Amino acid sequence: MSKQTYTTGQVLTSAQMTQLQTNDYNQTVSAKVASYTLVASDAGTRITMANASATTITVNTNLFTAGDTLTITNISTGVCTITAGTATVSTSSTLALKQYDSGELYFTSTGVAIFFSSDAADSTSPLTTKGDIYGFSTLDARIPIGTNNQVLTADSAQALGLKWATPDAGGKVLQVVYGSTSTSATNATATYADTNLTATITPTLNTSKVMVLIIQQGVAKNSDNQSGSIAMKLMRGATSLGVFIDGDLYNNTAQWSALHCSINYLDSPATTSATTYKTQFLANAGTVIVQRSSICISTILLLEIGA
Repeated sequence: MSKQTYTTGQVLTSAQMTQLQTNDYNQTVSAKVASYTLVASDAGTRITMANASATTITVNTNLFTAGDTLTITNISTGVCTITAGTATVSTSSTLALKQYDSGELYFTSTGVAIFFSSDAADSTSPLTTKGDIYGFSTLDARIPIGTNNQVLTADSAQALGLKWATPDAGGKVLQVVYGSTSTSATNATATYADTNLTATITPTLNTSKVMVLIIQQGVAKNSDNQSGSIAMKLMRGATSLGVFIDGDLYNNTAQWSALHCSINYLDSPATTSATTYKTQFLANAGTVIVQRSSICISTILLLEIGA
């Protein structure tokens, strides 16, 4: 039932009382199928809109008084938009009602109304992708989902105070690469040659360090009665990272003189490209051998360490 007006001293009939009681439990429904402009008798009623296309319900001034309310419900697929005509209509949510959305129009004066939508969060949601979350600045806003293995991090420089970021891996071993060889190599010259020991690692971060651990076995001179002198260095690609052994291998009989060489080196390759480490050796005197007679296994271990 629409809003009724009675005079002082008027006696209500049983039919009028029944209507008043009924309206407490069931609003009078005004069914619309086309865009509609509100009239004064709509106060206290429910207006339904049933149209598969977009429609509007227009609100003008001097039709309602402060405290009047009415309910608007959209029951079809076309969006129904509450539109300010000559009146002012404000909302903290949305004026556009999708199918099965509903809202209450409340008048604070004859020309000003507030619309309370029952579907504010859904109809104005900025979330578009699985995993998106809400942030808050002056209005709710979308923080897009990050990439795999990222974590949500507080960052005051961001508009919403949060961002997805790769977790700090400082001091952690991010990956391990192992290589070995038992293939013998011989050098009788003062020119560096490969020892056949090599391994390749692809750092995940360009700030990572690489710990290089090497055991070079079967380092020997040949079995003739002469001295041998060997130098061995560590290489990253074509770059020398230093000489780690430079000494004599000698005995005065026609026998082997063998030892092993260990290298521990922390490198900063500053790259995320494939990076190869290897050892090289030369003979300052005599003939020198590594992995002597292919019976000794040399090993190299590469550990990526988060910065």
